[in-house]
Amino acid sequence: MPLIETEKEARRLARAIASDLWLYNEEKVTEGIQNDNLFALLEEEIEEGREHFESRVSGQLRSRRFFERALVDILVKSAGHVKAKVW
Repeated sequence: MPLIETEKEARRLARAIASDLWLYNEEKVTEGIQNDNLFALLEEEIEEGREHFESRVSGQLRSRRFFERALVDILVKSAGHVKAKVW
C-alpha cells in the first residue's frame, strides 16, 4: 500500500484511528477524563495507533502532528460531557 502523501488524507487517517480508539475504549476514555490520566491509561492503545499512522504516512507529514491533534479532538473534546475536575 503506498504511503499517504496529502495533508487531507493524513488528517483523515489520524481521525479514523482516534475514532477507533474512542469506539473500542469508551469506558477507559471516560475513566481517563474523570481521573485526569487519559493518555497514561490509553498509553498502549495510543502507541499502537501512532505506529499504524506512521507506517501509512510519509515522513514529511508525520512531523505535522496530525495524530496528536486528532487524539485531542476526538478523545478529549468529545468527552466534554463527562464530569471531571479538569473542566
